[in-house]
Amino acid sequence: MQHRNTLSEPKRGHVLQASEKLGAETGPHPADLHVGRQIAVVRVQSNVSQAQLARSVGISVHQLQKYEHAKNRVSASMLHEIASSLGVPASRFFEGIPGNQTRPDAPRVPVDECIDFIAKAEGRRLIEGLMQLHPLVRGRISALVAVLGEELPVLGADKRGQMTGEFAAVEPQTSQ
Repeated sequence: MQHRNTLSEPKRGHVLQASEKLGAETGPHPADLHVGRQIAVVRVQSNVSQAQLARSVGISVHQLQKYEHAKNRVSASMLHEIASSLGVPASRFFEGIPGNQTRPDAPRVPVDECIDFIAKAEGRRLIEGLMQLHPLVRGRISALVAVLGEELPVLGADKRGQMTGEFAAVEPQTSQ
């Protein structure tokens, strides 16, 4: 019976699988995209410019842009520095990432859609307007929006809120 030394002879299948996996990557990993977007979101929410954050953590603005757009991966130590500079725990950048949901009250809308909305002028105007309201009124508007979000699928709206089917053809009635 021949005994092969498995430590000195690598298994060819594993080597090929690993190299094929590396070659198959065409863009940033979804986790890197998410973390980069979250860095940008927290930075904007904290009213910190890219230049201020970059200076605070000792990198160039260009490097920070690469992190935010997932062109470069953020190391754990740099993520810690960024989080410390922005006054949030490093775990904040992983909130909402697929497969990382631990809260039962996690948002139903994918985080990417929320970020895209907030990044647009419409989203910023909405948030600025809401922030000018009394907290009680904001709470009531939030409850109203939540109810509308639950009711629209029943009324025949798609995910973007566009009316579909028979309800799309119904015009508002005007009083004469």
